[in-house]
Amino acid sequence: MRRWNAVCWVLFGALFAGLALAESQGGRTYAALALLGCVTLSYAVLHRFPGNPVLRPYAYLSVLVLALGGSAYFWSGYAALFIVTLPHFWLFGRTVRASLAFTGLATVSALTGSLLRKGWSAEFLGSTLVSTLIVVAASILIGLWIHSVVEQSGERARLIEELERTQARLSEAHQRQGAADERERMAREIHDTLAQGFASIIVLAEAARAGLATDPDRSAHQLRSIESTARENLAEARELVSSGQQSQVAAGSVAQTLRRTLDRFGEDTGLTVDAELADPDCDQRTRIALLRCLQESLANVRKHAAASTVSVVLARQPCCVELEITDDGRGFVVGEALGFGLDGMRKRLAELGGQLTVTSSVGDGTRVLTMIPMVPAESVPMKLTPRNGR
Repeated sequence: MRRWNAVCWVLFGALFAGLALAESQGGRTYAALALLGCVTLSYAVLHRFPGNPVLRPYAYLSVLVLALGGSAYFWSGYAALFIVTLPHFWLFGRTVRASLAFTGLATVSALTGSLLRKGWSAEFLGSTLVSTLIVVAASILIGLWIHSVVEQSGERARLIEELERTQARLSEAHQRQGAADERERMAREIHDTLAQGFASIIVLAEAARAGLATDPDRSAHQLRSIESTARENLAEARELVSSGQQSQVAAGSVAQTLRRTLDRFGEDTGLTVDAELADPDCDQRTRIALLRCLQESLANVRKHAAASTVSVVLARQPCCVELEITDDGRGFVVGEALGFGLDGMRKRLAELGGQLTVTSSVGDGTRVLTMIPMVPAESVPMKLTPRNGR
């Protein structure tokens, strides 16, 4: 618009110069200069004070229509002013209908003024009428095209703004979901590590305190177990704080890691532990998942099962690794089980494409079967067949 205004002022100056130099001085020339000055002054006021309450865009266009008719009557070179001001009908007309209406009125006004000056002559019909209609037709086509481009640009701007708002909302939603997922992951890690260790420390401390007077040797052993568990918890806490990623406690052989956990469990509880542990080649995430599932199952046995024997089998199947933990405790109704442990185990296994199957009934013990694919989850069939047809 700044460039167009600069060009428009140059053209207005050229029109003034043309009137002053090319035309013979007389009343018609002064009248044409007055009309041109009125148009220029109105345009300057509208351009300089666009919000003024007197000269609004439609008022300026009305002045322009009348000025074109008068110029056509007083000035033979009115076509120059007509061509210069044709774009104004599209710049200041608020709608296509208004722009077309003012363009039509300006055409009729200019042709009427020219007709009054020339009459129904061959010059008027052959040059003025035809050339004016051609210029107006071209102006209308260009104006409609520009209006379409402006509308499309406005629509694109609206869509871009809406897309940016949607992207901002989506980014916020992703951030919230990421924060929620991270909180859930941290809660699961704390439950599976620190909380289980603290629960074990509490049970050992109560047993040690009860046996101080009657069995000091066993109490001393339990205190050593408390110290060992506390050190392991401290190592887990440092892993969580320093990296926020998978703990390195399960690094190395998965069979050795599970064996250490089972030995500690047997020493702390006095229960009989039967273990048949293969040593499949697992990645770190799988080792962590197997260890956490074993720890959670043993914690449930300690707290709820009242069992005397626990059996653990780790086996490598063609497409997965299986960890089965069974006990001869009191059992429970699986559908009524509440708590974070089993749900956390299922979510942890789901991240690896694995499954958790819990079988139990009141008075008949509990069986927990963990199955984790040994290949990328997307290439593992979703249906996994348990061992021994169970």
